[in-house]
Amino acid sequence: MLKKAKKIIDKNIKLFYENGGNEKEILGIEPSAILGFKDEYPYLCSLELKEKANIIAKKAMMIEEFISKEIENGKISSQDFKDYEGEILVHGHCQQKAIISTQPTINALKIVPKAKIMEIPSGCCGMAGSFGYEKEHYDVSMKIGELVLFPIIREHPDAIILAPGTSCRQQIKEGTQRIAMHPVQFLYRQLKK
Repeated sequence: MLKKAKKIIDKNIKLFYENGGNEKEILGIEPSAILGFKDEYPYLCSLELKEKANIIAKKAMMIEEFISKEIENGKISSQDFKDYEGEILVHGHCQQKAIISTQPTINALKIVPKAKIMEIPSGCCGMAGSFGYEKEHYDVSMKIGELVLFPIIREHPDAIILAPGTSCRQQIKEGTQRIAMHPVQFLYRQLKK
């Protein structure tokens, strides 16, 4: 499917570049989608679009990266957020862990006063994109989740669970019957309005 992917990638590069992606940040909430701009696009695009792809790659970031930078620049303050004295479990997306790390997510969450943040030391949640949705892979997918992720979630029944990846949140629901939120949903909930 590389030919099809290249066609879509080329179209996206042109679209984003022509609409300010060469000057402004490109923010995304789904790790695998936004990080594709950083990781895959420069390598899979047509030769004549490589320079534009590399410029866009530098501008593309997860929303938590942007929030973390805004905190560092003093544009967002802990005074903007309500205290949260509960425990927060964070499960990072595999692609996020591989390309940028989970640190921007953790840094963004630290802005919430009194929050007790614990990053779950898990590998893949087991979903792996569409892998866990496929009938023939479901059992393997659940076994992967049971290695670390699901047991830790069960050990912390009162904790809020945060996961940037859509498929990760679905896997957590499937394996633990718990609802995970995107980190930005939690930050929005804690904003003083």
